[in-house]
Amino acid sequence: MGHKHKILVTGSAGFIGHHLMLALRSLGGSIVGLDLLNEYYDPALKYGRLALQGFSKSQIKYNTLVHSCEDEAMHFIQLDLVDETALNDLFREQQFDIVVNLAAQAGVRYSLEHPQSYVASNLVGFANLLEACRKYPIKHFLFASSSSVYGLNQEVPFATKHNTNLPVSFYAATKKANEVMAHSYSHLYNLPVSGLRFFTVYGPWGRPDMAYFSFARAIMEGTPIRIFNNGEMYRDFTFISDVVEGIVRLLFVAPKAGTTAGSTAPYTIYNIGNSSPEHLLEMVAILERLLHKKGTLDLQPMQPGDVPITFADTQELTATTGFKPSIALEDGLSHFVDWFKTYYQEQYQYAKA
Repeated sequence: MGHKHKILVTGSAGFIGHHLMLALRSLGGSIVGLDLLNEYYDPALKYGRLALQGFSKSQIKYNTLVHSCEDEAMHFIQLDLVDETALNDLFREQQFDIVVNLAAQAGVRYSLEHPQSYVASNLVGFANLLEACRKYPIKHFLFASSSSVYGLNQEVPFATKHNTNLPVSFYAATKKANEVMAHSYSHLYNLPVSGLRFFTVYGPWGRPDMAYFSFARAIMEGTPIRIFNNGEMYRDFTFISDVVEGIVRLLFVAPKAGTTAGSTAPYTIYNIGNSSPEHLLEMVAILERLLHKKGTLDLQPMQPGDVPITFADTQELTATTGFKPSIALEDGLSHFVDWFKTYYQEQYQYAKA
């Protein structure tokens, strides 16, 4: 990547955004990270990620671009995508080439009780971002969608050609909305767009509300591990480095007009997943081995908004980039547990390495 490229990563203090920021450092160019730093989960994790990127908590102020002490080409701004004026100012000043939108209110279960919080970030914020990309034209807009858009789809593996009109959670509905909103902008304004349907991403510096993370904490704290559908759940766990590799390989491969069947827009959708569904109870068993401690299972009936299996067909990703996610669950969880033990060593009294 040449130094002429300028990339915006929204959600840069989040799990995927953080790892992408670190990966982009090695590619050169100029990078701006943006995050609201909300309190959906412990902000200490977000500030910890930012510290690794070279941004100290003390220097962060709302709507103020700060420089990384790790890399002069990296910058960060605390900003709410709902703040349309500030967002447009940023786009006008920076003249981005590529935008990767990883900012969202995440979580299927949380959306059952707090739907309004999803409207602001996932719909209003997303619309503001699309409009900024129209006003200050960019070369490629990539955004995080989700495997949850497949909803009631019964066919496996999930292929991008499958019906995604029957989401079963409001979170999934907002992600489907993002896909069709982005297509309309791509069609109307010739904006090159790639939608990325991520499949159960896991790894170090992850989100505490995700199953693998909450299961690890439950094992260490001796609290019950809640698993729905009486344990008959399968997830296509995809390690964070595979997800980031997929994003990086797609950055400079903007779709051409007519890539998607039935559309003349420069728009396409990719699944990014491991294509290897794992039984949740197997994941628990691996965590127990790695943590050297047994957990207590609390098997629950299926919860509204959930699905029994996710399984990615990644043929578009592989055809476009030559890349296929492949990191095995045990290897990925081993990396996660190494980080987990270090991060929580005082809380759980791990011996320091």
